[in-house]
Amino acid sequence: MTDYYQTHYQDYFNRTRYLDPSGFLMPLVSRLKEGATVLDVGCGSGRDLSWLKQQGFQPRGFEKSPGLARLAREATGCEIIEGDFETYDFSGLSVDAILLVTSLVHLPHHRFEAAMTKIMKALKPEGWVLLSLKQGEGARKDDEGRTFYHWTESELETALSGTNLNTIESTITLSVKNREEAIISMLLRSC
Repeated sequence: MTDYYQTHYQDYFNRTRYLDPSGFLMPLVSRLKEGATVLDVGCGSGRDLSWLKQQGFQPRGFEKSPGLARLAREATGCEIIEGDFETYDFSGLSVDAILLVTSLVHLPHHRFEAAMTKIMKALKPEGWVLLSLKQGEGARKDDEGRTFYHWTESELETALSGTNLNTIESTITLSVKNREEAIISMLLRSC
């Protein structure tokens, strides 16, 4: 998984950079105040950062792949923190919202709660989270050798029960990248 984003970052950037994120970001941004700070964990090409910046928010990216981080930084002019979300200390950040738009799709279920707990240290009280994962069961390897972990809504609700996040709304839509894949999107709020 990591090797793909380290070595194919330009291809990934080119395939994702110009997809329109407005449809799946609107449930979150419609609840944010003007100028709100947003951390996009696994920001990839910076597509969502650019859109958020155009809407008047203050986005910051977080990306593990140095190549993608560089390209996103150049394309958006936003700050991009480089690191691994499973080991990074997020407690030094304080944001109004966190985007986790398919950024945890390569994470096995048994590591999900620990990663979420770590990432949520960046979130202000009563902050917002937009989480999206692939819907389905089990795991699947693609042609590039990346493993994707799928979730049912009940599995996701169970995994989130150990966090301080409440589900505000949950939807299932088709992926903007691959119209044959269903995505579970959850709008969450910290209590």
